[in-house]
Amino acid sequence: MAGKKAKSSLRENTEAIIIAIIIAMFIRTFLVQAFKIPSGSMLETLQIGDQILVNKFIYGVKIPFTDGKTLIPVKDPQKGDIVVFKYPEDPSKDFIKRVIAKEGDTLEIINKKVYVNDNPVEGEKYAVYKTGEIIPGNFSPRDNLKKITIPENKLFVMGDNRDNSHDSRFWGFVDLKAVRGEAFMIYWSWNKNKFGVRWNRIGDLLI
Repeated sequence: MAGKKAKSSLRENTEAIIIAIIIAMFIRTFLVQAFKIPSGSMLETLQIGDQILVNKFIYGVKIPFTDGKTLIPVKDPQKGDIVVFKYPEDPSKDFIKRVIAKEGDTLEIINKKVYVNDNPVEGEKYAVYKTGEIIPGNFSPRDNLKKITIPENKLFVMGDNRDNSHDSRFWGFVDLKAVRGEAFMIYWSWNKNKFGVRWNRIGDLLI
């Protein structure tokens, strides 16, 4: 009897673990996934060492093993959304940036000022410029970019740390199929330089 009870208990525990793994994989694949911020391209909104949650459902459930096909989209990425996507030049890497313009929009940058549809983008409290140096457009697109039109099913994205972000200014557009989800909350933040937790950032919602 004792042996049967032990086997029964082992089986129950094994089944519980398997079910928990399946549920965790389902959540990670279709609903919410955690990501860690490795660089300062989104300062000051996101710090190096922040760990964030990304809503993978809101832009549509991606069907595994397909070319980015989606089901049940709640909304399309909007200007101002912070999105995680597969880096166009190396899809094995995930990047995080902010949506600046969508398909059909025109975009131009003149001496660091961003213009969408010929109107200056106002109220970008998240945009940070750490240097007053202006780089001419013939040397770099960082501060000056000739007017372009965003193609169909594409996004133009930029980091909040405008003087130190490798983004659409340099490598082009993000395909909607490559978007993995929208970042919405910081659930953990570790300052490796001070070897401590940034308690005041935990639970912050991202806007």
